Amino acid sequence: MKDLIEACLFLSTEPVSSGELARIFAWEPTEVDMICNTLVEEYEERAGGVIIVRVAGGFQMVTRPDLSEQIARFLAGPNGRARLSKPALETVAIVAYRQPITTAEIEAIRGVNADGVLRTLLDRKLVKEGGRKVVPGRPILYVTTPDFLHYFGLNALEDLPPLDEVMSPEEDRAAMMQEVEAAVGLTAQEETGDLDEAGLADA
Repeated sequence: MKDLIEACLFLSTEPVSSGELARIFAWEPTEVDMICNTLVEEYEERAGGVIIVRVAGGFQMVTRPDLSEQIARFLAGPNGRARLSKPALETVAIVAYRQPITTAEIEAIRGVNADGVLRTLLDRKLVKEGGRKVVPGRPILYVTTPDFLHYFGLNALEDLPPLDEVMSPEEDRAAMMQEVEAAVGLTAQEETGDLDEAGLADA
């Protein structure tokens, strides 16, 4: 059972829950969860380039965080996948901390038009429509998705780094954006390539 669970985690590009594995193979969920936690500990102890972590309600095989800078350089090469730009990261962070939130509220915080960046985040399935605000015009409300948790390596929204202050449009925008950037690690992202306002970094 343990070998098969390890193989499934290796093959999957998404987090796999113990409940999902239990349903597929007709196993006891508690036993699967125990084995997954054992694998987490074993991979951590062997200190290799890959570890198993709890993320987005499941388990996933990922590269070690301390290798992120070198891996970012590798992904920035010709075969690397498109990365989110700084404007997109700022916007998705604002959605994460203030959700549900409207386009106008995002723009009040960032000080620029957010339509293009929101389209990118919707296409990447990092945010989604979460209803409409009960005000004149009934603007769309945006919330984050499980893919957001996966992208940022979070198990739940409660794992987001805390901001020093609660964000609001009336606060000093520059100071607030500094906190948002620190919360989602934008400084490291900027070092991996040139960025544009459309939402994707140039490879």
